[in-house]
Amino acid sequence: MFLVPRNQRTSMRHAIQLPCQVVRERDFKMLSDRTLDLSPDGMRVKTHQAVRVGDKLIVSFKAPTDLELWFDTEATVRRIEKGRRPKDNGRAIGLEFGPLSQVARLILRGSLRKVPPPLPRRASRVDYAATIARI
Repeated sequence: MFLVPRNQRTSMRHAIQLPCQVVRERDFKMLSDRTLDLSPDGMRVKTHQAVRVGDKLIVSFKAPTDLELWFDTEATVRRIEKGRRPKDNGRAIGLEFGPLSQVARLILRGSLRKVPPPLPRRASRVDYAATIARI
């Protein structure tokens, strides 16, 4: 490929549906109970509630292992999917985890190794600066 693809992700997402509880901090309203994908830095969950980018949430989710291990952390809404694209499966929100211990992140990263990434739903972005530097 002549154009250099751009990777803006800090960690790999993994397509996995897990039980979770996502609650808005200000009114303790339940927003979701199922993950769509997960990474050591955040998750995407399906929701039918109205949220805003920057909302603070409390998240609890089960580790993708056979162990009965649950993670509890704070999260911030970073992205809202309104479900208007042809391949979207309804409304969803992207969350960035807050304080999660290094040990918990290592356990989560290790348990996600065997889980495949989600299929891309759009073409990858191009890093034009890297493409020009390559020329």
